[in-house]
Amino acid sequence: MGSNRNKLLLEVRSQTIIAWTLKAAAAASSIEWIGIISQPTDWPDFKAILADLQLTKPVELIIGGSTRQESVYNGLQALPAAAEQVLIHDGARCLVTPDLLDSCAQAIRQCPGLIAAVPVKDTIKVVDENDIIQSTPDRQRLWAAQTPQGFNVKLLKQCHAEGLRQSWEVTDDAALFEMCGIQVRIVPGEETNLKVTTPQDLAIAEFILSTRNL
Repeated sequence: MGSNRNKLLLEVRSQTIIAWTLKAAAAASSIEWIGIISQPTDWPDFKAILADLQLTKPVELIIGGSTRQESVYNGLQALPAAAEQVLIHDGARCLVTPDLLDSCAQAIRQCPGLIAAVPVKDTIKVVDENDIIQSTPDRQRLWAAQTPQGFNVKLLKQCHAEGLRQSWEVTDDAALFEMCGIQVRIVPGEETNLKVTTPQDLAIAEFILSTRNL
């Protein structure tokens, strides 16, 4: 992003990225509790944002780890004791809708794990270290992963424990399930549910939010 601060604190249409994400989570009827996993250096800003939003659902700030995997592990330990299912969402996906969150929350009651995803539109090429094409996968079998990702809490904790034991390093929790031999289902995501990563993404997010009646 090229910013000198956490990109979640950058503004889109006069509100921070994290504020848009929190508002979507708060508006989802299936969500009862929200945890923000982050570094304590950002907590003063997050507390100010939460005070301004005045959400009606409980929100807890949780210390993040040095990797995404460690951060999710910390978040799992902070879940309410009664939690049976959890949705894990990237705060930078500020365009997620309450409908998608609710759709994933309903679906996770019927399966051990899921991810929101959309079919890949482009032809994908697999290349070697010299940028020479090695193969062209069947596009009909390729999906682009998004968040939220949903899981049975007990199973996810077990998978994280196994990951620690075997020193696995993964980029998302679905990969932990896959390595443990547990099926993960696809739930149709949203084309607009992009991850804000570059300045260009900020401009796209600005446009998409301007089209919504918010």
